[in-house]
Amino acid sequence: HNEDEVRRKDVRIGDTVIVRRAGDVIPEVVRVLAEKRPKGAREFVMPRKCPECGSAVVRLPDEAIARCSGGLVCPAQVKQALLHFAGRRAMDIEGLGDKLVDQLVDAKIVRTPADLYKLGMAALAEFERMAEKSAANVVAAIAKSRKTTLSRFIFALGIRHVGETTAKDLARHFGKLDALLAADEPALLEVPEVGPVLAQSLRQFFTEAHNREVIAQLRAAGVEWPETSPQRKAAGKLAGLTFVLTGTLPTLAREDAKQLIEEQGGKVAGSVSKKTSYVVAGADPGSKLDRAGELGVPVIDEKQLRGMLHGVR
Repeated sequence: HNEDEVRRKDVRIGDTVIVRRAGDVIPEVVRVLAEKRPKGAREFVMPRKCPECGSAVVRLPDEAIARCSGGLVCPAQVKQALLHFAGRRAMDIEGLGDKLVDQLVDAKIVRTPADLYKLGMAALAEFERMAEKSAANVVAAIAKSRKTTLSRFIFALGIRHVGETTAKDLARHFGKLDALLAADEPALLEVPEVGPVLAQSLRQFFTEAHNREVIAQLRAAGVEWPETSPQRKAAGKLAGLTFVLTGTLPTLAREDAKQLIEEQGGKVAGSVSKKTSYVVAGADPGSKLDRAGELGVPVIDEKQLRGMLHGVR
């Protein structure tokens, strides 16, 4: 989706390219094998209209990514919003995958996440290859997802610039959804790691009438979570520290290590920067380890991390 990179590397339709794994996960096109380029290979031109809904494709001055401006008018965006909402780290609705979401949206049965909670066996049974047991499992998974946490719910809404960590910060800071909904930009800027761009994105989302209506419908459908008291300051042995994980740790899965760090008030970021306190490296670390060396960020292993979790530095 990065038009500038496509042009810089002169990637054309039909080209053969060298790809490497960058940043531990993301595939990166390193270069084009010009000697294998077919004759008459056409240059890539970014579409000016969305191929799904026909809305204008826009690109903000300070961003590299081109986006469809159609919002929820665009079926493709509706489908991706539903898949994000149902994702494992969000509402965790098992069985609600690409094919079923495509069918539900194309049939105009589901238009918003709130519509999922109106689904019953009868609606699902109409779809081809949807066995009764599979339909029952999806209905049960949707019902189970009504019990969640505030941070998961915030993340599931798909607010631009709000990742899993930011959702947890917002839930911890405000404690209640109504307090977050009522927060103005100055109040949002009091949340650690929330800057002007993110604060503006949150206000735009929560002041949009359609979004407020969907949230109200979700709550009316029984989606709920335990309310907590606001925590204005992070508590724990790792408060104020930011960690980046790379490689495979000996005994801890990445999600487990992340949870342990966050439980002690620390943060886990996806990339290394000058603000990173420590990089936790395991076997087969990626480019994050090199970046840590460039920036002079301390590198520790799992044993040292466990020591910090127990108050030993």
